[in-house]
Amino acid sequence: MRIICFGPGPKFKGGIAQYNTALARALKDEGAQVTIVSWTQQYPAIIPREFVDKASRSDFLEGYDIPVHYLTNWNAPGTWRKTAKAIADLKPDKVIIQWYNPTQGIPLNTIAKYLRKHTGAELLFDLHFVAAKEQSSLDARLTRMALRHGHSFIVHAYKTAEELKALFAGEDFHLTLDGARAVRAHHDAPQRAILKLYHPIYSLFKPDPAFDKEAWKAQHGLKKHVFLFFGFIRKYKGLHYCIEAFSELAKQHDDVSLMIVGERFWQTVDQSKLSTKLKNAVFGTVKKLFLKKADDERNYDPLALVDQLGIRDRTLVVDRFIPNEEVPPYFQAADTIVLFYETATPSGVESLSYNFKLPAVATRVGHFPETITDGFNGYLAEPKNIADMVRVMNASIEQPIPRENVAEATKTMSWANYAKAVLRA
Repeated sequence: MRIICFGPGPKFKGGIAQYNTALARALKDEGAQVTIVSWTQQYPAIIPREFVDKASRSDFLEGYDIPVHYLTNWNAPGTWRKTAKAIADLKPDKVIIQWYNPTQGIPLNTIAKYLRKHTGAELLFDLHFVAAKEQSSLDARLTRMALRHGHSFIVHAYKTAEELKALFAGEDFHLTLDGARAVRAHHDAPQRAILKLYHPIYSLFKPDPAFDKEAWKAQHGLKKHVFLFFGFIRKYKGLHYCIEAFSELAKQHDDVSLMIVGERFWQTVDQSKLSTKLKNAVFGTVKKLFLKKADDERNYDPLALVDQLGIRDRTLVVDRFIPNEEVPPYFQAADTIVLFYETATPSGVESLSYNFKLPAVATRVGHFPETITDGFNGYLAEPKNIADMVRVMNASIEQPIPRENVAEATKTMSWANYAKAVLRA
């Protein structure tokens, strides 16, 4: 089977690039002929952010004969049709399109429309969400613009399936859980298929069997019980709740530490440069037009709370993008991953933590109640409730989750199983 994985290639930062790479590898392992077709620029040029990974030295495609074609520039419409033609020339059986940002509905409308008209390929949108976390007045329109061309869809949570049905109210969808072939809207059939899967465990990052946890903790000034917040710092991920809850926990325990490891999402470029100032001005104006003021997170700075709450001596802050090869020690040194999100779609950080058999404390939002069984492989707190977050952090110390429980809860969530389901669908 010839498959195109369309999405960010491995040169980009972040979970979607890692996801697209891992998916391509898994499909290749199952015998498919796979090509990655990638963006060169994923977003409008006015966005003041660096998206390319310039720090990592490791190549997650090493050892895999998977071509990567960087073709699609959001800001150059001529590349959109060029991309569609290049994909069509490869005569794919399936085109799996990573969907994770509504603004991409504009170029993906052109690409998907062309492929649907000029190829016999199944267009399969892999949905990381449908309703955007920062929902602007344009988002639903842009999302519909692209997704209307899909023959079928992958979702990682029931919530996403419901969002998709709401977006296309009145249309007929068939939900399948195991990849069994369903009647679908392949070309002119009336029904479109939703394949409910999961966010697979990230096995790209390997634990170091020689890692000396206690020595590493001593080197970094960490105490007995270590909580980890990892990944891009975004408001919806609730780092401010994590810090406030940890501050209260630290009043009750003198043997706890918090690691905050990741890059501030809107602080990745030199803010003093004229080009950045111009982008900030234009981008800010556009956001005011289309986004509710409460959802504008460019001035979100939860790290200031570390000093305000007097927990600097209990907190390790690594405020930068973490190269691939530097990721494992943080997860191996931690006892618990903290996921106190305000809203949640399936989380790459959660899946990454499972590769290290790391229990979670999370809020009862989004898909977390689907993947975390309270008291078995983690603990669930009520969202935006600091006292309840402190309660579950305490529970993780006083009634620690056995690592074998985490392994048991996630044993079916492999990339191999995921790829088999996609190929069967």
